[in-house]
Amino acid sequence: MTVIGLGAMGRALAGAFLDNGHPTTVWNRTAGKGGELTERGATEAATVAEAIAASPIVVVCVLDYDAVREVLGAPGASDLADLADVLDTPGTPEAPGTSGTPDGSGTSGTQGTVAGLLSGRTLVNLTNGTPRQARELARWASERGADYLDGGIMAVPPMIGTPGSLILCSGSPEAFTAHERTLSATGAVSYLGEDAGRASLYDIALLSAMYGMFGGFFHAIAMVGSEKVPATEFTPLVVSWLNAMITSLPGMAKAYDANDHSAAASNLRMQAEAFVNLLDASGEQGVSAELLEPMGTLLHRGVAANLGEGDISALIDLLRTDPAGSRTPDRTT
Repeated sequence: MTVIGLGAMGRALAGAFLDNGHPTTVWNRTAGKGGELTERGATEAATVAEAIAASPIVVVCVLDYDAVREVLGAPGASDLADLADVLDTPGTPEAPGTSGTPDGSGTSGTQGTVAGLLSGRTLVNLTNGTPRQARELARWASERGADYLDGGIMAVPPMIGTPGSLILCSGSPEAFTAHERTLSATGAVSYLGEDAGRASLYDIALLSAMYGMFGGFFHAIAMVGSEKVPATEFTPLVVSWLNAMITSLPGMAKAYDANDHSAAASNLRMQAEAFVNLLDASGEQGVSAELLEPMGTLLHRGVAANLGEGDISALIDLLRTDPAGSRTPDRTT
């Protein structure tokens, strides 16, 4: 097992593998982060090439896809599809930005050394990114003979290795079958199908729901704080209220899949009118309404689109910028 990237999450992943008895090699672009792991039995590689060569499965967990491409010697995102074959053609002039040290010790332009070492290995990329980025990197890795799994980590570092940790995976089914048990050292692992972009899609969607919740909570605390109500006094009410409201989500999901928003306990028009009070009260209390205003705009768009008599779940379609696209749920995964 090799782990590339020793930020807080990378260190947690490597620690979980070690705790479960997996021989683990680690590498980080900035030296000095592997000390605690080596004391626990990890081997710290001197170069990224050495780290990849050490194991049949390579886990990458770095800041973003730019860092992934730099470490692996891959071209930029817009070039992945066009340059993947060209860069490996003998005698082809070197593309700008791909020169590097011949021993793989650098992180810019290790295309020839590092990318070549991926053949026959499984690359597990746990770096946050977009579905498009995941699919492009999957194609690039496949062209170099590597099996590719993309993953979304639904946990914070202290949760890794506990039952509360979840890693969403998509990509090569053969790779997942072969390495599921190893990856489960980090916690629960869920396979979403062969499309390498699916895990990233779920990751971003789940984080969107999380940040929406955080935004509402921050606004609520600012509101009661305007009259010196302690956040700790008010928060139990928020938790209880949100837990009650969460029970409505499955019904909204069913309405969306069926494209039937007629069952509304409180229709969209009523909610749009009531929402004005949230904006007015925020101004009166000296609290910015910037987190609420987009929802207010969307509610009034729904009324203008003649959706006012239906459920608030009808707003989901207004968020789609591809109205020509199919609304049929994908049941293939």
